[in-house]
Amino acid sequence: MRRLPRLAAVATATAALTVLAAGPASAVDPTVSDPRIVAHFDFATGQTPENIALEPDGSADITFAFAHQVARVAKDGTTTIVATLPEVANPQTPNIGAAVALGIARAHDGTLYVAYATGTAETGIWRVVPGGGAPEQIAQLPADAFPNGIALDEKCSTLYAADSARGEVWSIPLDGGDPAVWASGAALAPSPELPFGANGLKLHDGAVWVSNTAQGTLLRIPFGQDDTAGPIETRATGLDGIDDFAFTGHGDTALAALNSANLLELVRPDGTHKTVLTAADGLDNPTSVAVRAKTVYVNSSAFFDTTDPDPNLLLARISKNKL
Repeated sequence: MRRLPRLAAVATATAALTVLAAGPASAVDPTVSDPRIVAHFDFATGQTPENIALEPDGSADITFAFAHQVARVAKDGTTTIVATLPEVANPQTPNIGAAVALGIARAHDGTLYVAYATGTAETGIWRVVPGGGAPEQIAQLPADAFPNGIALDEKCSTLYAADSARGEVWSIPLDGGDPAVWASGAALAPSPELPFGANGLKLHDGAVWVSNTAQGTLLRIPFGQDDTAGPIETRATGLDGIDDFAFTGHGDTALAALNSANLLELVRPDGTHKTVLTAADGLDNPTSVAVRAKTVYVNSSAFFDTTDPDPNLLLARISKNKL
């Protein structure tokens, strides 16, 4: 049986900070309904879901953090292991100590890119090609980095990665060249109480959007000239314990996973937010969110559940109210 690192201390620190800044309901808020768990995973073997990329048929490519695997989960729950990242003999991953598979992004040709944090030379971005074959490391990041959420800009052959330990955003060329720090600053930094800063990352409407777990914020970083990073804008606060997030397709409205609080929050463009799913719906330390048309996907890792951990994939329906 695989013994997972104890993360309860991080959970306690995060939970102590949780003060939800819920805003008033809006007639144009998307609604989230009909939540149902479609797949349960094996906590004991490290099948702790961390991030999601979606296939054209609606299947979910999911990273299992502590098993350092990529699994493909059909909408009926059928689960297939697609790839396993290499074992690391002596991982020194910041804040955790174990090697973990984190963010995942999918190219149109089916190639998957996975962030791997190990505290060694294996830390960086790994590529999984369609049809099998061993994963290949295509970019190395510093050993003290913690590459977490990632997003792919195929037009520019560039991948962006949020670094939770260093409080930075990396720009990683996929056609050659070294990774570079694209954005940094206090807004992306972790804190002494909670050593996970920049976490989830999405490309949306001419900007890189980043969540900061330690600060409970959702940030927007616009692209400037020559695709450099513009000033960091804080778009929402009070999202304590935020992990990953996804846009609903309704402008800048997003759904955010609050990991330690077992909540899914709907975040409006004005920064106010409200709870749309809870532990009663099946959330167990949710880590990531994806949206495709009228379907919401939410991973739960059960990282901090010391009683009855239930790592799972939950699907729900999203629709928009009419005025």
